[in-house]
Amino acid sequence: MPYARPEALVGTDWLAAHLADPHVRIADASFKLPGITPTARQDYDQGHIPGAAFFDIDDVCEPGTSLPHMIPSAELFARKIAALGIGDGDRVIVYDSVGLSSAGRAWWMLLLFGHPDVAVLDGGLPKWRSEGRPLDTAVPSPPQGRFTARLDPALVRDKRALIENLATRREQVVDARAAERFDGSAPEARPGLRGGHIPGSRNVPYERVTDPRTRQLKSAEELTRLFRDAGVALDRPIVTSCGSGVTACALAFALHLIGHPGAAVYDGSWSEWGLPGDTPIETGPAR
Repeated sequence: MPYARPEALVGTDWLAAHLADPHVRIADASFKLPGITPTARQDYDQGHIPGAAFFDIDDVCEPGTSLPHMIPSAELFARKIAALGIGDGDRVIVYDSVGLSSAGRAWWMLLLFGHPDVAVLDGGLPKWRSEGRPLDTAVPSPPQGRFTARLDPALVRDKRALIENLATRREQVVDARAAERFDGSAPEARPGLRGGHIPGSRNVPYERVTDPRTRQLKSAEELTRLFRDAGVALDRPIVTSCGSGVTACALAFALHLIGHPGAAVYDGSWSEWGLPGDTPIETGPAR
């Protein structure tokens, strides 16, 4: 059972052969929660894939909001991406230091703003390192790209849409957080948030879409079974969620890879829904 969209995933052999291609741009989208050291940027400075720019999720976002790394305006996104040397005609390869965690966020944002020629590096930096491939500490200074950003609203949801969906249940909500955070038995990483999940949502922890040893994406058959076993109907609309809209994109990527027509991401995710207030919450396993 092949992937429905194999072009969205590239192997380390392919990337190694295209490092010098002027129309291939590489972005290290590694991310860590605030307070964790070394930071993702420090890790990048210690060694990254040659030519990779650092895609800072906490910088490529809307400034001045109370929620973490919310999507920016199209104009701001275009400016930030162009500064990384990425232009309209480039093939962009994104990766992270885990395999597939935050790389999905960079993939989704590029797709969200109208750049379809973006792929995830299968196995990410762990696979690249395990094969003894070169790393660089130099920060590239590519020429400014010319990037056109057009937001596709079909790929993103806000709190109002999720509240309306509680009544209609038109869209399935799939939560990428660990099972203990989903059921409310473990505390949230960000202080002040309630425990539990959006009523009616399903749970597919994001790390389950990759092989724990190789960090590569599981096969199309395994991914299909993973979602179906969690009670997700792959022929119906899906919205993915997580702690702050990062690992939700890993689920959106896996669904894209196996042919789902376009899972949307709840950008505020639990950082918004779990705030003290009147948004309804369920605890315990998915019902």
